[in-house]
Amino acid sequence: MIKNKNVKGILTLVMAAMLVFTTACGNSGNGATTGNTATTKPSEQSVKLSGEIKVDGSSTVFPLTEAAAEEFRAEQPDVRVPVGVSGTGGGFKQFCAGELAIANASRPIKEEEAAKCKANGIEFKELSVAYDGLTVVVSKENDFIDHLTVDELNAIFKTGSTVKTWKDVRASWPAEPIVMFSPGADSGTYDYFNEAILHKEGIRNDTDTITFSEDDNTLVLGISGSKYGIGYFGFAYYEENQDKLKVVPVDGGSGPISPTYDTIKDSSYSPLSRPLYVYVSSKDLERPEVKEFMSFYINNIGSMAGEVGYVSLPDDKYKEEAAKLQ
Repeated sequence: MIKNKNVKGILTLVMAAMLVFTTACGNSGNGATTGNTATTKPSEQSVKLSGEIKVDGSSTVFPLTEAAAEEFRAEQPDVRVPVGVSGTGGGFKQFCAGELAIANASRPIKEEEAAKCKANGIEFKELSVAYDGLTVVVSKENDFIDHLTVDELNAIFKTGSTVKTWKDVRASWPAEPIVMFSPGADSGTYDYFNEAILHKEGIRNDTDTITFSEDDNTLVLGISGSKYGIGYFGFAYYEENQDKLKVVPVDGGSGPISPTYDTIKDSSYSPLSRPLYVYVSSKDLERPEVKEFMSFYINNIGSMAGEVGYVSLPDDKYKEEAAKLQ
């Protein structure tokens, strides 16, 4: 009888141990526990990834994506994320040809671009990443412009305009030729300015009075070096160069308003506040390094946006964008 009691006791202990082991394994596998296991990201579990993620497109979005890429490389040093700058249109050309994993864009994709992607079997996710305020600037030497109305900007830049000098804009201003600087036609910034200010009439192309460039730094140099120059680009480039540029408040109908983090976020800086995007190929999103990078991007770009001169989205919006990746 004593032996039978011992056997029963041992069996009871063995069964209890097996139950504890099974429960522990089940919890770690299905995420039923409330600990960190179910929510920890792969990078936090030291899963090492490798490969290359090609990105190109908007010069305006470039600082955001480059900042995210640099931070991501600290976690995943074997993943290369080269970020090019060919303008929003140039980026979409490559993206819809299947040459890129990610396209930076300072405007939504156009119908004809989306059709090209569809024809080539490229499906994609559109993700909003931050807000920007397209910023009108002149040289620090300019001592007469206090603000410009939307109508005055239209008269200066539109195709077929007869405005040649600043006196043509306002009679009290000097009779000096206006020297204009603009992003090129492949730029989403060009497209946005054309739509918001020029009503899609297009920017004048007088080769002796206007300079086009996809490189915002080239525009900064040109404008800052000309007392009678004027141009526009993303808010971040003004922030970087405000020591040599003067911002021009814009009157969209409610009085002159300058671009700031607050006026961009609440859209009172109208009509030049705008969202910025990245587009990721659905096929490339199946690659673990791409999915991990995009998850890192969306979950962290809100805290990075202000550091590189942009305005973050509301937290709820980032959650919506993150859900698109699942």
